[in-house]
Amino acid sequence: MDETAPFAFRPIAHVRSPYARRIDAPHQSTVVTGTESGAEAEARIEFTDGLPAEAFADLAGFERIWLLFVFHRSEGWKPQVRPPRGGGKRGVLATRSPHRPNAIGLSAVELVAVEERALRVRGVDLLDGTPILDIKPYVPYADAFPAARAGWIDAIDATQGRHSAPGPKRPRRPARGDPG
Repeated sequence: MDETAPFAFRPIAHVRSPYARRIDAPHQSTVVTGTESGAEAEARIEFTDGLPAEAFADLAGFERIWLLFVFHRSEGWKPQVRPPRGGGKRGVLATRSPHRPNAIGLSAVELVAVEERALRVRGVDLLDGTPILDIKPYVPYADAFPAARAGWIDAIDATQGRHSAPGPKRPRRPARGDPG
């Protein structure tokens, strides 16, 4: 088996979200401080024509789902990044940076409704048009580990408070006399 052979994936769906630009979206789906509305945004997951409806038929009744997606606007990656919390640079694999060796993301969102050829969800941090590779149900007994340690984030929580992640970055205001 060739360990360097690429994998091929096709989207099963695309996100229709209110976030057109990266600066508009929250850093995490549940951290909405600083967003325009200050509330968790609703979005639609619209399935591709090639995906049979039977594939998502039994999602009704799940409160949350995992979205595996592509950071389709990522422009490469570096081994160390500066996360919005945490001071200096950190190893990219110890962060949730969108700029990763493989531009794959994971987000747990609230499933509001199963609709014809779509899911309505709340609490997205994804840009409009984001390709969805897979969807899995969130299963509390298997997916939740409330007492788990979170490395360098635990130290930040101890000094800044839990869930102290900043909201989205705002564009820099042009200096006086700068056309912008």
